[in-house]
Amino acid sequence: MADPAIDANVTPPRMEVSEEIAVQITDMNKWYGSFHVLRDINLTVHRGERIVICGPSGSGKSTLIRCINALEEHQKGRIEVDGTLLSSDLKNIDKIRSEVGMCFQHFNLFPHLTILENCTLAPIWVRKTPKKEAEQAAMHFLEKVKIPDQANKYPGQLSGGQQQRVAIARSLCMKPRIMLFDEPTSALDPEMIKEVLDTMIELAEEGMTMLCVTHEMGFAQAVANRVIFMDQGQIVEQNEPKEFFNNPKSDRTKLFLSQILGH
Repeated sequence: MADPAIDANVTPPRMEVSEEIAVQITDMNKWYGSFHVLRDINLTVHRGERIVICGPSGSGKSTLIRCINALEEHQKGRIEVDGTLLSSDLKNIDKIRSEVGMCFQHFNLFPHLTILENCTLAPIWVRKTPKKEAEQAAMHFLEKVKIPDQANKYPGQLSGGQQQRVAIARSLCMKPRIMLFDEPTSALDPEMIKEVLDTMIELAEEGMTMLCVTHEMGFAQAVANRVIFMDQGQIVEQNEPKEFFNNPKSDRTKLFLSQILGH
């Protein structure tokens, strides 16, 4: 269901989208055993572009974005991120993961670490950032997601919406060039969804390249440059939001929108 807190008639802000390619996927296929989960995926994402990926459960949406940073391995085709080919070469995988932030449906915070420690762990250990510098950056991003006062608490002391904003801040601490969101609001209570979507909208307004798997169609209409509809492992349709929602071409897209938007 669309988020009622976002005006679906608002035209998305026309932030700058670069000619530079951030992600290039060519003829990509993936199988789980004999199950063909992704079929002949071709997708070009430009720097600064904000893409929302939607579709029914089991359509391959989450698998697609998880392939971009090698959380899932594709068996056929090419994925390039920032010009680096994603292969079995661990150096390439590490390079890509250092440029790509990921925010999951479940927050994956370390319960025994404070919020500040959760945010500084990767910069200190992966990027070898000095602790004081990492803490300053963490506080900057906790301020950006509007919860700097929670820095010394533990995840269990925060609401679900606050924990998801910590997860976003933690990703930002690695200073990624691309952010992937995998249904970031689906585990939240309705009243907590808006605070997370507001954080994501702010990121979009700052020009972050984003791929977001979500059922929040109000968010798609407010923020996306492009909406992609997937079904049965394929990209069925993609278009800018106004055209996608008002004039869907595929019967499968029309059925999906009628079910999710209720008309």
